[in-house]
Amino acid sequence: MNKNSNAYQILYAAVMVLLVGTVLAFIYMALKPKQNENIANDTRKQILSALHIASPDDSQVKDVYEKYIIQDLLVDTEGNIVDSAKNVAFNVDMKKNVKLAERQLPVMKCKTDDGSIKYVLPVYGAGLWGPIWGYIAVNEDGNTIYGANFSHEGETPGLGARITEQAFQDEFVDKHLFVDGAFKSVAVLKKGQKTTDGAEQIDALTGATITSRGVSDMMADCLAPYEAFLKKLGSGGGSQCTADAIESVNNDNQPE
Repeated sequence: MNKNSNAYQILYAAVMVLLVGTVLAFIYMALKPKQNENIANDTRKQILSALHIASPDDSQVKDVYEKYIIQDLLVDTEGNIVDSAKNVAFNVDMKKNVKLAERQLPVMKCKTDDGSIKYVLPVYGAGLWGPIWGYIAVNEDGNTIYGANFSHEGETPGLGARITEQAFQDEFVDKHLFVDGAFKSVAVLKKGQKTTDGAEQIDALTGATITSRGVSDMMADCLAPYEAFLKKLGSGGGSQCTADAIESVNNDNQPE
């Protein structure tokens, strides 16, 4: 074939495109498991951060996570545990989940070094430039926030991106989700503003009003469906309540 002909050049270009595409596809598939594991480890670190557990090295993060997270749960809006399979909560894609008419409600149960039980609830919402998300750790009373961790996709450095700073996240510690027995998510408001429903509040980030409001709305939207579950924890059932519920779920799943 004449190498200077149009046919040869078209054929040559087609072969090269096919060859390069095949190589790139192979590389992508080969690296995908490692990429997925890196994403999972980053999520584990965020959850551990909400529990005030120092971020471990990548080689240790999975072991540390499994040391503290002792149970994965899915609950319903009535506060009942509907699933307790391994990683069932961890594997919920919150980006897709918040768009569903009937959301899954994942809970990660944790036991800290002092033996106390915490419950980690994921939240997902919108900031100024893109998605924001986080994890809220709640004490066994189902009311008091033990810790929080927030992250984002593209908020402005020095402004909205400051939701990742520990100083902002620590403002949520010891705040309450119930006021006079009614669910009231913690509000994030400009300094000097007051909530109208009695909810506890923290000051918004200076110069990041929209992102701060996004955090506030995200918590209210994502935590409200857990109201019944949190009330059951606060009623005095605590760990025994969840243990009995898990046993009930396991029994229901036994073959007849």
